[in-house]
Order: sequence, then C-alpha cells, then structure tokens
Amino acid sequence: MYPSELSGDYTFDPAHSRFGFVARHAMVTKVRGSIPVQEATARLDAANPAASAVRVVLDVAGIQTGNQMRDGHLRTGDFLDAAAHPHITFESTSVKHVGGDSFEVTGDLTIRGVTRQITVPLDYTGTAVDAQGVTRVGFEGGTAINRKDFGMTYNAALETGGVMISDRITLEFDISAVRSA
Repeated sequence: MYPSELSGDYTFDPAHSRFGFVARHAMVTKVRGSIPVQEATARLDAANPAASAVRVVLDVAGIQTGNQMRDGHLRTGDFLDAAAHPHITFESTSVKHVGGDSFEVTGDLTIRGVTRQITVPLDYTGTAVDAQGVTRVGFEGGTAINRKDFGMTYNAALETGGVMISDRITLEFDISAVRSA
C-alpha cells in the first residue's frame, strides 16, 4: 500500500512510462510494441483506495514495434484503424486494494470504438523525489485481452497449422506518475 502522504493528483510522465503489448507471431515467437501516452492522470487516495481513479489516452498513430512496415499495418483498418479511431482510452470505474502493494483497477477500455470492461492488476513499486524536487510514484502490471473482442479479426492461416497472429494480446504497464502542484 502506498503511504498516505502520496494521496493527491498525478500526471503520468510519458518519457518514463510504458504502455506495451505482446502478441504471438506465427505461434513461435512474441512481438512486443508500445503505444505512447497522449494524456494520463490519476487521483490516489491512500485512506480510501476506492476513491482513487485513473484516466489514460494513448496515441494510436505513435504505435511502435521496431518494424515500420508492421507499425503501418497495425494503424490500418485490419487492426487499430488509427484514421477513424486515433486513441485508445481507459477510464477506471473502481480501484481495489487487494493486499500489500497490490491493487486491481477495473475500468472501461475503448479500442476502435468498442468498449469492454477489464481489470488490471497493478503493484505499487515505490516513490521518489527526483532531482527537480518532484514527487514520483510508480506502478507496474498487466493483463490480457482478446483482440477480436475489439473488432480486430484480421489473420492469416499458416501452412503448418495455426495462425499468424494470436488472438490473445498481453498488455504491460510501467507507470511513473508525477504529483501535480
């Protein structure tokens, strides 16, 4: 559990936070990528974690997997459809302290205009006052979604059986949030 003096409003630091994903490719390896934070805020309430809240907006056009051709394909209508849906959003509906430094954040995840409720297990990783005297708080965690639940059904069959891209996508979160003045 984070200390009570950390209660307050925070803005995620996009240079020190990562919103990543992992998908199986050809059923033999994993492809990792990330989507940059456009805007993300949190309200932490140590005395009453249920009063805490999180809002995240990710910039689909900035998706990066280390391969420009794949990144371009992920921006098309086969996948994220960045032209019609430039953002992925998450808005919490509940925050629950589940013990120790662990929390569950439940909320509405919207991808391609489709909203589904997900629960994200997060662990509090610590607090620091940085060189500029700013209080930072860290959390990390992740969960898995089925991309088909969000309208991403594109795939290709493999000659050896199976498909090119897994339906299961693992979401990974490393968060550094800066206390608002």
